[in-house]
Amino acid sequence: MSSGNNPLLDKIKHSRLSHLSIAITFFVSGLIINSIQLVLHLTLKRANKKLFRQVNWYLNYAIFSQLVFIADWWSASTLKVWMDEDDLKKYDGQENVLLMMNHTYEIDWLSGWQFTEKMRVLGNCKAYAKKVISYVPVIGWAWYFAEFIFLNRSYDKDKEIIDKQLREVYSFPDPVWLLLNAEGTRFTEKKHAASVKFAQEKGMTVLKHHLIPRTKGFTASLPGLREKCDAIYDINLAFKKDAEVAPTISNLLHGYPVQGYMYVRRIPFSSVPEKEEEAAKFLQNLFVEKDNIIDSFHTTGSFFKTSGFKEPPSNYMVPRIYSLVNFIVWALISILPLMYFLIYSLLAANWTGFFIVVSILAAITFMMKKSIGMSKISKASAYGDTVTAPHAKST
Repeated sequence: MSSGNNPLLDKIKHSRLSHLSIAITFFVSGLIINSIQLVLHLTLKRANKKLFRQVNWYLNYAIFSQLVFIADWWSASTLKVWMDEDDLKKYDGQENVLLMMNHTYEIDWLSGWQFTEKMRVLGNCKAYAKKVISYVPVIGWAWYFAEFIFLNRSYDKDKEIIDKQLREVYSFPDPVWLLLNAEGTRFTEKKHAASVKFAQEKGMTVLKHHLIPRTKGFTASLPGLREKCDAIYDINLAFKKDAEVAPTISNLLHGYPVQGYMYVRRIPFSSVPEKEEEAAKFLQNLFVEKDNIIDSFHTTGSFFKTSGFKEPPSNYMVPRIYSLVNFIVWALISILPLMYFLIYSLLAANWTGFFIVVSILAAITFMMKKSIGMSKISKASAYGDTVTAPHAKST
């Protein structure tokens, strides 16, 4: 399996030194940016919250787009998107959005970031996330300063958090795109079996490619969403099951191009029913439609042949130069000082300095391997593995 037609470039992309360089850039620059965010959080935010959020947009982009760089430029992966042409021209990143996306693949979140980066809203992308993530250096800390909605996975505790935080999220000066993984966790065969059993017990439509959505988190969000959110973007992401390159972080890091396919539907938020029970039914029906769309793709190679939806125009998302330039600048800032100090310490027999740099490199290597390991589907949480009575009440 080759990442291109250039054997030398393939060797560079496969080398551990290249992977270490990417990791150094990401973690060192990330900690620098986190430090800047902390200072601004303690100072500027108190004086001018609007200005803090505008500045933080660029700081978040500087971190998030490094991962987009790996997909767009390093691996030359492609993402083909189908979306109504009129919606794309009229709204094009200019409105507040709730993203509803299937959570099936190791890199589905990155494919989502590829899409939002092309829509020029990556710096203001947010999500409902597990509270424990807020303690993770770089990404978790960036999410904290970006005011993501962190939940405890306890409805009684989370309902108040959701209502309060949504008002904060949608008071940002620029459009906000908020991701809700209504399935609650990543799709696995074990979780799917539990979901099927639950659906059969409750007389619900069994989903082939999704887990039954957890409606309470969605309905608890409605009061805050109705005030500011303009639309739901139903994102249906798929990768071909017989693709030569599997959609994994490891493959992207080795420079293997992944081909993704995405169908995006814009649903005006005004179409969501007011009553909680009807809104819950709306979400369940949405996932039945999503399941038909994904099933059509896997059985016919098209999202539209058997799903009942009309095929809109499609386009391949063209990589933007900003993520490439951003990565190069941060690579120079992060790598050159470390390499200079390493070589200087070695030549000057400064073994303390040499040991410090080697320790930093070892720590970054460990964090890189840990991060890749955590992204694997096999390492997904056990949340949703079994059917329990609170299933429908969990966020």
